[in-house]
Amino acid sequence: MATMVDVARSAGVSVATVSHVLNGTRPVLPSTREAVLAAIEELGYTPNTLARSLVTSRTRSIGLAVSAISNPYFTEILQGVEAGALEQGYSLLIADPHDDPEHERTVVQLLHERRVDGMIVAPSAAPDALVAYLARHSVPTVFLDRVVEAPSDDAAPSDQAYASGQPYAFDQVCAENIEPTAHLVTHLAGLGHRRIGLVAGLPGLSTTGERIAGYRHGLAAAGLPYDERLLTHGDSESAAAERATEKLLSLAAPPTALVTANNAMTIGALRALRERGLSVPGDLALCCFDDFAWADLFEPRLTAIAQPSKEIGAEAVRLLLDRLTSPDRPARVVRLPCTLVHRTSCGCPDPSEQSQKGNIS
Repeated sequence: MATMVDVARSAGVSVATVSHVLNGTRPVLPSTREAVLAAIEELGYTPNTLARSLVTSRTRSIGLAVSAISNPYFTEILQGVEAGALEQGYSLLIADPHDDPEHERTVVQLLHERRVDGMIVAPSAAPDALVAYLARHSVPTVFLDRVVEAPSDDAAPSDQAYASGQPYAFDQVCAENIEPTAHLVTHLAGLGHRRIGLVAGLPGLSTTGERIAGYRHGLAAAGLPYDERLLTHGDSESAAAERATEKLLSLAAPPTALVTANNAMTIGALRALRERGLSVPGDLALCCFDDFAWADLFEPRLTAIAQPSKEIGAEAVRLLLDRLTSPDRPARVVRLPCTLVHRTSCGCPDPSEQSQKGNIS
């Protein structure tokens, strides 16, 4: 088996130079770097990752905690994270917190104990314990999809980690939520709808709050009153959304149009409509937040807001690696634009021939 000494001899450089190329610990001339990499390829040299981590205090691994199994949207984010990490020579350790605050805190600790260099986490609706742990242990972390607000200066600390009064800050990356949701509402209003319902997500999630804000902004922009009876929570999952939609349909004056705030809730809403024997868009127009692979296969085809999920994952990796390189730089919140995918569930003529798409930020 080839050793680092063999690589150095073949490339005509010192062992230290080979180490710098492998670990990125010092700039190396491009020609030297190419010679080292060529020697590694020719000899089939495999670096000893464990030994290297003992020297550099880095494992070149990232902990990823997202509910990928229960939410297809996060599966695409995972793909973006994986591609970005592998491109930079990092491996992933993945855990599913199941959107449960207690389990979330546990799996993040387990990832940390495996000496990952940093974390990428989609936080739950009650992330206090998670945030406290990450802050107490100074774990480089990027939150994705859901924004976590730092406590105000006069807020009581929720954990001893904050008792010193030192602020915490995390890099965050997510999609725009308010304007895209407002756009769905104004689109439906423009088609003549005056009673537009919203099946919102799990209370406590920033995405839920922002999409509700977008819903209300859209109503105001269309000159429509806000009716709290037309807003119900589907808790970001299918079964609850089915019950929430049934509640809306049971109103004395039910909505004539509906916005669902994520892909799982869209499935639940469609199931409730089917059970009632209602057609889309004939009996009720439908627009949804989150496009997904089979949205174009439904009849009617679903008008949806597409989030840049893979780009969110890749951006999270970039933010984390920037944080590892510059630990003291100010925290950043990056928001990426969404795209309206205009199909037929809203009641419009089929636009497939013109492929009407456009960024919404």
